[in-house]
Amino acid sequence: MINALVAKVFGTKNEREVKRLMPQVEAINALEPAMKKLSDAELRTKTDEFRARVQERLSHIVDEPEADPDRVKQIETEKSEALKEVLDELLVEAFAVAREASWRVLNMRHFDVQLVGGMVLHQGKIAEMKTGEGKTLVATLPVYLNALSGRGVHVVTVNDYLAKRDSEWMGKLYRFLGLSVGVIVHDLDDEERREAYAADVTYGTNNEFGFDYLRDNMKFDLKDCSTTASIASSESWSAGKRSKSHRANRRFTPATSWSTRSTRTSLSLTKVGRRSRSYSASATSPTRRTGT
Repeated sequence: MINALVAKVFGTKNEREVKRLMPQVEAINALEPAMKKLSDAELRTKTDEFRARVQERLSHIVDEPEADPDRVKQIETEKSEALKEVLDELLVEAFAVAREASWRVLNMRHFDVQLVGGMVLHQGKIAEMKTGEGKTLVATLPVYLNALSGRGVHVVTVNDYLAKRDSEWMGKLYRFLGLSVGVIVHDLDDEERREAYAADVTYGTNNEFGFDYLRDNMKFDLKDCSTTASIASSESWSAGKRSKSHRANRRFTPATSWSTRSTRTSLSLTKVGRRSRSYSASATSPTRRTGT
């Protein structure tokens, strides 16, 4: 009775959370006329502009290879905090760019509720959405934003068909904006896997990502690993633990899985019943459930 009265007066937690995000939705909408005036080339140039702003912020933190482990850990923490800060600052502009690119390439425009879903994912929370509300399109917003870091984003789905379909379908949007897209399916050799993992956005299944991680841990040389192609090091997925051969320099993001459990850096699609599913994302901490 008391809870119902409090919810009626102050709103539910979900309503308060959505209300808190609405100013950003309005800011994204306010940029729409300006984005429509840009040519395709000018819109694509926005990606380079965003990346430059990210790198400029991170350049203030100097690596110290000879430092002790505690100092190295502190530097990584500082980088993570700086990256989160700059991506949060870019969110409104990046979402506006992704929305306009989606309209031009896919003929699909993100609705306000989808903008809210994208922001919730970026925050490392679960955005519950019913079947047909456009989860595949929603994911393009936080994927594009986080890919600007240059560390890569992994989108995990449930089977090879969906991985290939979504990489081709949503890949048109990413490529239009100057990002590379890869896909991991069961019949790829090591060289093809390295090329896919080196992309800005990599689609695949939870099985493929998981077994690639296990296979790489049985190899003796880092250059022979599939998941570290074209990068000096990467962050591995193993229930939130890092392996010795996979250091944090690439954002490894298992994403679209059929489980309520998410990994340390994940963007996942969760089945919540017969009629609804939800995406969840966690960048640095376990996911928290919200009924957005």
